[in-house]
This record gives sequence, structure tokens and C-alpha cells, in this order.
Amino acid sequence: MFHLPFPVSGPIWDANASRGSKDLGDLPEWDLSDLYTSEDAPELKRDLDWLEQACASFAADYEGKLATLDAKGMLDCVLRNERISAIAGRIMSFAGLRYYQMTIDATRAKFMSDCQEKITNFTTPLVFFTLELNRLEDDHVAALFAANAELARYKPVFDRIRAMKPYQLSDELEKFLHDLGVVGDAWERLFDETIAGLGFEVDGEPLNIEGTLNLLTDHDRAKREAAAQELARVFGMNIKTFARVHNTQAKEKEIVDRWRGMPTPQTGRHLSNDVEPEVVEALRNAVVAAYPRLSHRYYELKRKWLGLDRMQVWDRNAPLPVEEIKTVDWPTARGMVMDAYAGFDPRMADIAAPFFDKGWIDAGVKPGKAPGAFAHPTVTEVHPYVMLNYLGKPRDVMTLAHELGHGVHQVLAAGQGEMLSSTPLTLAETASVFGEMLTFRKMLEGAKTQSERKTLLAGKVEDMINTVVRQIAFYDFECKLHAARRGGELTPDDINDLWMSVQAESLGPAFDFMEGYETFWAYIPHFVHSPFYVYAYAFGDGLVNALYAVYEENPEGFQDKYFDMLKAGGSKHHMDLLAPFGLDATDPAFWDKGLSMIEGMIDELEAMEG
Repeated sequence: MFHLPFPVSGPIWDANASRGSKDLGDLPEWDLSDLYTSEDAPELKRDLDWLEQACASFAADYEGKLATLDAKGMLDCVLRNERISAIAGRIMSFAGLRYYQMTIDATRAKFMSDCQEKITNFTTPLVFFTLELNRLEDDHVAALFAANAELARYKPVFDRIRAMKPYQLSDELEKFLHDLGVVGDAWERLFDETIAGLGFEVDGEPLNIEGTLNLLTDHDRAKREAAAQELARVFGMNIKTFARVHNTQAKEKEIVDRWRGMPTPQTGRHLSNDVEPEVVEALRNAVVAAYPRLSHRYYELKRKWLGLDRMQVWDRNAPLPVEEIKTVDWPTARGMVMDAYAGFDPRMADIAAPFFDKGWIDAGVKPGKAPGAFAHPTVTEVHPYVMLNYLGKPRDVMTLAHELGHGVHQVLAAGQGEMLSSTPLTLAETASVFGEMLTFRKMLEGAKTQSERKTLLAGKVEDMINTVVRQIAFYDFECKLHAARRGGELTPDDINDLWMSVQAESLGPAFDFMEGYETFWAYIPHFVHSPFYVYAYAFGDGLVNALYAVYEENPEGFQDKYFDMLKAGGSKHHMDLLAPFGLDATDPAFWDKGLSMIEGMIDELEAMEG
């Protein structure tokens, strides 16, 4: 029941962040003092000491005795476990957020690693808890729930734990794997630190990875090409390190999966997402079948707009020729997102406001800061923190809307408590993508010219292709990677070939692929941190498109149902959450409903050409 990893959620787009600008206004920074004031804070030492004692006494009181507990005794046990999760989560949130602010700072890296090791050691005695729970008979557990309504509230947590029952190992082996977790974490840190430490140079200007990726959206085609070539050069120089990380992580996963008897490499992710394999397969198949109607068709349109005979990979995220070079300063971005949120429901804007005013957002681009963007829920008795690399691009406004959506969701779900607030990845993207959609629709309403409308529509289609088509292609790449690794060590060329096998299929016939593009798998963090995470983005986008269609068709009472869904956190299955909206993700037609919204936008763009 206890979980240690520091979760990072939120999209890390291929090309949407990096070099700072002096014209963006006063960018906020985190104030982490709501967690702890410093790494030397007496409260932090107090909590570490408490945690060590609490874990030891929990094990002494309950190990070997869960089967003897009555309903009240089991509730007390669950509440003590929840408190341990909250304190451990608070410590790791503080250590992790400080580290992500400056990943190249050795003292921050050491502090995070030391905290992780201590907490792993403290919590090893707790491993018995889920193992013993899973040895209880179904009738016994049902009787406990029937006897105590407060305990019954935790049924979804018990259900998710008991879903792992067929794959459970002996108590001794489970403790061994728990302890070994810090080794896998070290490989993740090697990846993070390697990425953050990469140096690039374009037209004589030294850049980090964010700055270089950012140039892939530059108006100047020569600059985009130079950035793509430089990315390929640097990835190529470091490809052995990235291949080693992927080989090791995939092999470790294969060993654990084999010992657990997991039927596929994806099984563990599906279980943690509380989603049926056939639902994911239906999503994947619907998206792949739609490639010609979505990405292939859109990129053919874009090729014509750019006046090119062939598209190159550095043209994929190019701005349109009619697009003005526009920098959106921070106060304007805040106003745009807050207006969109308030327009949907004032309660949503009220929840979002403290993020801007109380140091819950870290927005600026700084040397050594982790790339991309995320929203971290920390623990339910504190509040979430949002990280951005804000550069003032219109896409950065959408990233703000996205991450703030996560934040709103996490605030609303906090009422469920530590164990029930956490939402499976598939549903975790709901509020974030919905926040983006609200902001996009608000911007579209305000478009003053046909060309501005075209630019906005094209930008949204591209974001959706990045979120749906591209992420499913990433998922297929991962499926191939893990399957191939079962046959032995993979060379960098082996991995490159797997990457290229999904690129042409997903992007379509408009593209040529430069030499060196085959290494661009190397910097995608999800492959290393969270295998098979990526399909959650496509799941979330499809779900939100279907939800938004319901909102447009029948707005009456939608807001209350939407807030109820977010407040539920992880306390309900996706079928129960979607039922009030008349939606069912197990129905293959559900995914077509979401994909048809993207298709409709491409239809409108094609009609503008007529």
C-alpha cells in the first residue's frame, strides 16, 4: 500500500520549452517552505525520526496479525499506514522538488538520494502489509467492509492491491525487491543528470537541451535544421549511455515481470492504471487506424502551407507562414488561462489563483533545472506544486493551462485522503487536457481574423497529434523495445531501428527522415521513469474530447458532474466516473468519438484552403 516513487506527471512535449527572455515579466519561483524550510529544518529531522519509529512499531504491532483484526482494528491499521505514507511523501516531495529545480547540484542530488535510501530502509518492514492483505479470503475482506463504513471507503485501494495477488512473490523476495528499488532509481538519476548536462551549440550560441529543442519551432527553417542536426550530433555522441540505461531498465523489468508471472511487459502498468488491457488495445487500435485521417492528412496540409516538396523532421513543429512571431508575457498568460477557467466555472479559477500568488509555480528557465513541465501533488495536507519552463510561446500558455488543470484536480481530490486521492495515470490527464481545451476555446472565440483562427486551429491539431498519435507511436516503440530486449542485449542501432519503425507509420508519407533522427528516442524521459506511461496521454485526450463533446451538446449541470469526477480522485473506476456523462471507455466507439473531434478540426482547416 505504501509507495515511494516521486511521481512526475504532465506532458513533456517534443519541442516546447527553453531559452529565457527578459520580456516575460516577473516569473514565479517555488516557495517550498510549506513542506520544509530547508534540508536542515528541525521539522524534517523530527519527521524522519518519527517515520523510522512509526514503521518499526507498525511492523511490530501488525506483522503476522492482519487475519486476526476485526473491522475497527483493520481501520486503525489502515489509518496508521496512511499517516506513514503522508510523512514519507512530504519528505520525498521536498527532496525531489529541490532536486528538479537544480539537477546538476551535487548537494541536492545527494540529499534526495539520502532521503530515498533512509525511507526505503525505514519502510522495508512494511512490505508484509500488502502481502498479508492478499492472503486474506475474499469473504473475510467483504465481511470487514460490511461491518465498518469508514473502512469500506478504502475498498478501491484494497481492490487495486488485491489485483496484484496473482503476481505476488514470497515475503522475503518482496522485501528484497523493495530494497533493490534504489538501484533502479540510480539509473533514472543517471539519465536525468546526463540529459541536464548535455551541451549544444547552434550558430555559435551555447544551449542546453531545452534551448535546442525550442529552436525546432523557430520561424527560420535553417535554424530549425541546424538545431535538429545538433541534437542528432550530441545524442549520437552519448548514445551508448542512453542505450545502456534502456537496456538495464528493460532487463530489470523483464526479470521482475518473469518472477511475478506477468503475462506481458505492459501488465504492471495496466494494473497500476486500473484499466483493462482490452481497453488500452481498443484505444491503440483506434488511433493507429486513424493515422491516415489525422496525422497523414494534417501534415500533407502543412507541407503545402510551408511550400515544401517534402517535409523534414525539423518542419514537424514549425510555425505556419501566416503565424505572427508572438511572445506572451507571464501576466498575459495568467490572464488568458484564468479567464478560460473562470468562464467555465468561477470555482475553477478560485482553486487556481493561489498557484500564482503563493509560490506554487516555478516558471523560469534556469541552468540545471529539469526540462519539461509537471504538476506534483505532494501530500494531501499541503498542496501541489507546478513546474514549467516558460518561454512566452503560445504553446507555453497551453502547457500552463495543462499543468494548472493537474493542480486543480489534485487540490479537489485531496479531500479523499492520502490513499484515495491519487488518480490512475489514465484519469490523471483528464483535468489537465480539459484545462487546455477550455483555454484553446477561449482563444478561438477571441480570434479576430481567419488567419488567426487558422493558426490557433492548426496549433491545437498539432498538440493533439503530439498527445494522441505521437504518444501511441511511442507506446508501440516501447512494446517493441521490451519485446526485443527479452531476446538479448540491444545495440544502439537495434534501438534506433525500432524507433524508426514507428515514425514513418505515424507521421505519414509527407516526411523524409534525416540521418541522425533515429537517435531521438534517447531524450524521452517517460521511457526510463515510467515504462508504458505514454498511452495515458492518448487515453486522457480521447476521454476529454468525448467529455467536451458532451459539454457542448448538453452544458446544463455539466460543471457539477465534472467537479464531482475530479473530487473522486482514485476512489472510483473509470466506468463509474464516466457513467454520469453517458460515456463508456470499454466501448470501441468511445475512442472514435474523441478522435472525430480532431478530424473535425482538420476538416475545417482543409475547408479554409477551398
